[in-house]
Order: sequence, then structure tokens, then C-alpha cells
Amino acid sequence: MEKKMDIERRVYSAEEIQEILGIKRSATYNYLTKVYKDGGPFLVHKIGTMYRVPKEDFDAWLCGEKK
Repeated sequence: MEKKMDIERRVYSAEEIQEILGIKRSATYNYLTKVYKDGGPFLVHKIGTMYRVPKEDFDAWLCGEKK
């Protein structure tokens, strides 16, 4: 039997970040790569070739609560 996850996803994908920021795909991946390598201004996880960004951390940065 297949188990369903009842919890809300706590991360954004690169595509979701692209949509939120309203930028092109290439700009999104370039920026996420830079943030991942430099360690800020928000947390970025790289899993294989995919990027995942914790919603709480990104949203705080986007709202100016984190520098």
C-alpha cells in the first residue's frame, strides 16, 4: 500500500524560485549555484543536479528579515 505524505513540502524547487522571482531559468540556476557555493544569503541544498531551498529561509530573505 502506498503511503501519502500529510505534511506540507518545506522546500522550493529551482522552478518555484524562478517563478517567485520572475527571472529566466538560466539566471535562476546561475544564482542558486552562486548562493550554494558562497553559503548565503539563504540556504541552498544541492541533491545531484537538483537544487532545493528551504521555504522558511528563502521567505525570510525575500521579506528582508535575513541578510
